[in-house]
Amino acid sequence: MDWEERLFATFDDLEQQAAALYDAERAAELGDRARAEYAAVTLAGRLMSSVDDELALDVTGVGTVAGRLVRVAGEWCLLERPGHDWIVPLAAVAAVTGASGRAVPEVAWPAVARLGLGSALRRLADAGEPVVVHRRDGGRHELVPTRVGADFVEGRGPEGREVLVAFPAVAAVQSAST
Repeated sequence: MDWEERLFATFDDLEQQAAALYDAERAAELGDRARAEYAAVTLAGRLMSSVDDELALDVTGVGTVAGRLVRVAGEWCLLERPGHDWIVPLAAVAAVTGASGRAVPEVAWPAVARLGLGSALRRLADAGEPVVVHRRDGGRHELVPTRVGADFVEGRGPEGREVLVAFPAVAAVQSAST
């Protein structure tokens, strides 16, 4: 091999080393970017991609609630199961089993997904049907919702007394299926 061939072989080797270093740096950078992007994914975003799927929620103060995920909003979700619908504030969800591996970014959510927990509870109050409000501490209230304030739901209990339940205390609201 003459000096010119050795020189070109050395240049080829250096180019290959530089390409390998670039690929290694690029892979690390892409990994960092992927982690940073995923850090912005919310539970609601993951659940949004699971609408119409069967899944199980471990709800603080209630236990496991399994059913078909019907609707997701930024603050709550609606599970449907035979005999009952469950409105569950996402803040009360401890774990989810069966969710899709994908996520839907908030900009792609339908407009109704921006409605708060109060909107869902107002619908129940309008229906006038009895519900069970499960609290995060394990307590529960059987009542017919009558009004919904900014941060509480009001209803009439079985003995006719008014009961106010603050939203932060609500783990789930169980209603009859419609």
